[in-house]
Amino acid sequence: MDTTNIPEEVDHGRRLFFGAAATIAAAQLIGVTAAGAQAGGSGRRAPSAAASALFASLKQIDAGVINVGYVETGPADGPAVILLHGWPYDIHSFTDVAPLLASAGFRVIAPYLRGHGTTSFLSSDTFRNGQPSAVALDTVAMMDALKIQKAILAGYDWGARSANVIAALWPDRCKAMVSVSGYLIGSPEAGKMPLPPKAELQWWYQYYFATERGRAGYDKYRHDFARLIWELASPKWDFDDETFMRSVAALDNPDHVSIVIHNYRWRLGLAEGEPKYDELEKRLAGFPAITVPTITMEGDANGAPHPDPEAYAKKFSGKYEHRLITGGIGHNLPQEAPQDFAQAVIDVDRF
Repeated sequence: MDTTNIPEEVDHGRRLFFGAAATIAAAQLIGVTAAGAQAGGSGRRAPSAAASALFASLKQIDAGVINVGYVETGPADGPAVILLHGWPYDIHSFTDVAPLLASAGFRVIAPYLRGHGTTSFLSSDTFRNGQPSAVALDTVAMMDALKIQKAILAGYDWGARSANVIAALWPDRCKAMVSVSGYLIGSPEAGKMPLPPKAELQWWYQYYFATERGRAGYDKYRHDFARLIWELASPKWDFDDETFMRSVAALDNPDHVSIVIHNYRWRLGLAEGEPKYDELEKRLAGFPAITVPTITMEGDANGAPHPDPEAYAKKFSGKYEHRLITGGIGHNLPQEAPQDFAQAVIDVDRF
C-alpha cells in the first residue's frame, strides 16, 4: 500500500476522445456517465475469456535497467494509456479496465513494476532499488523504448505514486493522470514525523519490514501476507481464490522481496537510495504541484490509510476533479470498480 510520507499540509486524513460520436460510444460501452461514476460497486465478476487470454499474452521489452513484462491492447495509433498497479497486487487489477479502454480507442499498456511478474533486471549487479524516483523512471524508460512521447498515466498505490512523480517532474511526458488516493509524493524526512498511536498501528507492516525478522517473514509467507493486506485494504471486496492466486503469482519474482523491503525502509530513512537519484528526490521532497489535468479517486470502503481529499486538492493546479466511488469499494479500485476507473480515464482525456 502506498500512502506513507505524505507532507503535513496534505496529510490531513492521517493526522487528525475524440469527437462526440466516439465519446458517446465509449460512454455506452462502459455503461457509466460522469454522474453515474458515483454509483460504484461494479466489476466483481470474473474477467472475460478474452481478457484472460490478453493477460496471458505478455510482451517483454528492455527499458533502462530492467526488462519489462507488460500487456498491450487497443489500436496502435490510439492515445496511449499506461496502467500502473500497486503492492501487493499486479497487472490483473486491470483485466476489466484494459478491454474497456481499448474498445474506446485507446492504446493500453499495463506493465509489471520492478520486482513483480516477468519484469527482471538486466544485470545481476544492479542495486535492487525500491525508491519512488527509481520506480517511476522505469515507466519513463519503457515509454522511451516503446517510442511513446506522452501518455495518460493511471494507477493506484505504488502505481499512483509513480504517476504522481512523473506528472510532477516530467509533465511533458504525462498528458493527464488518474490517481487513486490523490497526491502520494513523499520523502524520508516527512516519514520521520511521528503519528498518533492509532495512525501508527495502520502502518504495522512498515515497521515489520524494518527488521530482518520482517524480511525473512515476508519472504517465507508472502502469499499469506498479501491475502491479509487485500482483506484489510478492501474489507468489502468479495474476491475469490482464483482471483487472488492469479495476482499473487507475480510476487514470486526473485527480486520482489528486496524491492519491497528497500522501498519501505527507504521511506523511513532506514535505507539509503542511490546517489544518482538524489537530485530527483530533493525536488520531490519539496512536494511540487502537479499541473497536468487530473482526476483523483477514492473508494468509500478503502481500508488502507489514505489522506482526506480536501487536504491534497490544492496540490493539483491544473484542471482537476475528485470522485468518491461508493458501493463498498476498497483500495484496489481498478479491479473492484473497473467501469468507474475506465470512465475516469476517458473523462480526463477530454479535460
